[in-house]
Amino acid sequence: MSKSVLCALELSDAALDRKVLEQAARLAALDEAQLDVVNVLPDFGESWVSGFFEEHHHDKAVKDTTAHLRDLCEEVLGAERNAKVRHVVATGTAYQEILQVAAKAGTDLIVIGAHKPDLKDYLLGPNAARVIRHSDCSVYVVR
Repeated sequence: MSKSVLCALELSDAALDRKVLEQAARLAALDEAQLDVVNVLPDFGESWVSGFFEEHHHDKAVKDTTAHLRDLCEEVLGAERNAKVRHVVATGTAYQEILQVAAKAGTDLIVIGAHKPDLKDYLLGPNAARVIRHSDCSVYVVR
């Protein structure tokens, strides 16, 4: 029985994001579990890349991403259900941040989307594979 379901969205593939969110909502509803939705932004803060962005760029990206998550959840789940969803925007390495958010929330189940792997994914490992490999809770993968 799940008490908390974490839905990890990339926000780069609208069709896959909708499928992942719909499945996460169904699984959360089965046990009347809390539904959390997370997206992870890359961290440019300490790298040489950060010099190309204005100081407030990260804050604006978090604000815009949070609004995008809320809008997507409202569109897919409806306003009433969306009001109960916790929308989380983290910054860092995707799989590490997903696992940290899951640990902090006491997540029992992570729902994540997976793309068909490219050759580079066999060498580096996609985020979904890393989440599965390192997670302390169950992971449901949506294709």
